Amino acid sequence: MTPEQAKQFLAENKVKFVLAQFVDIHGVAKTKALPAGHFDDILNPGAGFAGFAVWGLGMQPNSPDFMAVGDSTTLSLVPWMPGFARVVCVGNVKGQPYPYDSRFILMQQLERLKQKGWTLYTGLEPEFSLLYQDKRGNIYPCDRTDNLEKPCYDYKGLSRSRAFIEKLVDSLQAVEFDVYQIDHEDANGQFEINYTYTDALTSCDRYIFFKMAASEIAKEMGLVCSFMPKPFANRSGNGMHIHMSISDGKSNLFADDTDEKNLGLSKLAYHFMGGLLAHAPALTAICAPTINSYKRLVVGRSLSGATWAPAYISYGDNNRSTMVRIPGGRLELRLADGSCNPYLATAVAIAAGLDGIEKELDPGEPYNNNLYDLSDRELRDKGIQTLPQSLSQALDALESDEVITSALGVLAEEFISLKRMEWVEYMRHVSEWEVKKYLEFF
Repeated sequence: MTPEQAKQFLAENKVKFVLAQFVDIHGVAKTKALPAGHFDDILNPGAGFAGFAVWGLGMQPNSPDFMAVGDSTTLSLVPWMPGFARVVCVGNVKGQPYPYDSRFILMQQLERLKQKGWTLYTGLEPEFSLLYQDKRGNIYPCDRTDNLEKPCYDYKGLSRSRAFIEKLVDSLQAVEFDVYQIDHEDANGQFEINYTYTDALTSCDRYIFFKMAASEIAKEMGLVCSFMPKPFANRSGNGMHIHMSISDGKSNLFADDTDEKNLGLSKLAYHFMGGLLAHAPALTAICAPTINSYKRLVVGRSLSGATWAPAYISYGDNNRSTMVRIPGGRLELRLADGSCNPYLATAVAIAAGLDGIEKELDPGEPYNNNLYDLSDRELRDKGIQTLPQSLSQALDALESDEVITSALGVLAEEFISLKRMEWVEYMRHVSEWEVKKYLEFF
């Protein structure tokens, strides 16, 4: 909507406050509330923030203000907060877009597509764990009776969490999310809510809104909604699969019914996918950015007895053991998890894909067998490489990948520095497992 339409919208809906919202380097929503009468201030010059107080903005205490400039087309109500609306912002400093801002980084990559007459459409699939946390900090599935060994699609598990699901879906539908499917996932207390795909920038804006809604609605009900990649060692983790296709405004350029490999993909799609596979190790650092992410991306049999996370740099038809699945006329990148910053994950996927298109990279042959069942030797014989198995390995790959670091710009160094610190902190931490294992072992 235009700025004038936005102000009319605020008046008609009796909005008292507008949240000027952006994300930090981790993809965590940051806001400042402005009275609705000052909505124009969000559009120009923007809502001011002391950037040094926010992760990953590359600022010091003496730096200029980070100005969150609102995009009036993103204005929407916040249904679980009556009287509030939200507008998504892009960071500006001294009147110019700020290169450390995640949304701006994605916008730059989308501009590369726009120059070719293309639009990237994405569908992001949010998986999450609905939990109860006791006073000691222990976590359990929100419903203690949700304890089946194979709870996926379980009616009882879905039914007994319906109060949360209904309130969340109502909130999403109120702001025009086309929710079309809800299911109980493979872990106890785990769910997925699917809504219709849209252009990539809007998809990321909506994913952040989804997390805001799910987290706060759960909190109001005395629960925790977690997007942590692997909250339980013995259960499946939370992914954020990214479905991708490119359009020229007339048709899906990734689809081709004459595909010789019978996957329904065009040469453009294969080259894009070739880029994703070629840059997979570096992509992993952005798409799986936490220590905990690598408890999900495991090589070999998972402790849960089932895993849907990719461990191998490969693609296949309807094959959920590969990094890229082909559901028909589009690509599903299965690498990302619930801890990633969706703007950055999408931006680096575009950069990798465009590199594949420009260099006409060949992704090789598809693998339609269960890769989890193959031995190390069988994988080597097929030339299938594994994804990084720790955050440290992924950061090494990111640091050496010029295509991906160039797409991130100045944020690459900031991201690597913060994540190196996270790795050091983790390595120096003495865990409960270590104490139990070694205290009286020697």
